[in-house]
Amino acid sequence: MLPRLIALDLDGTLLNSSGQVSSRNRSALELAQNSGAEIVISTGRRHSFAMQALRDLGLKPGSAVISSNGAVIRALSSDLIHRSHLQLSTALWLCDYLNDYRNGLVLTFDLTGPDGNDSRGALIVQNIDQIHSSIGRWMRANRQYILQANPIEAALQPGRELPIQMMLCGPIEPMQRAEAHLVHHPRVIAVGDQELSSEASHAGHEDAEAALHRTTYPETDLTLLDILPAGCSKASALERLANLRGIGCAEIMAIGDNWNDLAMLRLAGEPALMCNAPEDLRSLAIANGWTLLPSNDDDGVATAIEAAFAGSPA
Repeated sequence: MLPRLIALDLDGTLLNSSGQVSSRNRSALELAQNSGAEIVISTGRRHSFAMQALRDLGLKPGSAVISSNGAVIRALSSDLIHRSHLQLSTALWLCDYLNDYRNGLVLTFDLTGPDGNDSRGALIVQNIDQIHSSIGRWMRANRQYILQANPIEAALQPGRELPIQMMLCGPIEPMQRAEAHLVHHPRVIAVGDQELSSEASHAGHEDAEAALHRTTYPETDLTLLDILPAGCSKASALERLANLRGIGCAEIMAIGDNWNDLAMLRLAGEPALMCNAPEDLRSLAIANGWTLLPSNDDDGVATAIEAAFAGSPA
């Protein structure tokens, strides 16, 4: 069965280590589209940041972009398809609950305009210098959209725009402590069965108000913890989109490289994992019989698409 929808993560998957889409991957995207498949970008980036890598790929304007790990779905043209928000009470509680980590905390607002760009204030931090020391490349790419608020709760006021997510970033070890602290509370659920040691990560889900997604980069000693409205994930957004398109899960190919892709991979009929994924995630993929692809620097996405559409009359 040829896939009708191909869901692709961006960083570590479609993009190489230089943040570029290789010529072979570009040709593979064209092959898939010409064969009748829809390319869906599914990323932890917010829409505006994702568009920096997508504008010149030749994707169809109606193609969907799942951004902020599933909180927002927009067409490539920036038309809104679906969006979820963190409730004000939840966001304020999280700021207080994460008091020891607030210098690594980012509030994200969906301020995307018709041109696909954000306006200033889409990202709110309490300490710009602290964030920059953890994710300097991200800061350089997003500096024009960032405002500082001290305390960060000042950006959370009744009647104002609600955030679509919160993000914690920092070295792996302190982020492991932050993750354990978060999933210890029944108001937070870890997405993707990330095999956390805390028993609380598997209990109290019916009361959850926020969903926790982890992305880890061992080579740079960096972990990103994305905190979304409960029920939000790449998988939930992809399933919503597939239903709108009249596409069954068995007709979906999904390719990713990190823990925030796990639920999406489990949803898809054809899951594939990049070999540059964390070792423990690769072990899980092997145990599930998923396809392991060459790395993002070796055109793993093209390898999967070329194999799927070999002999297709594109």
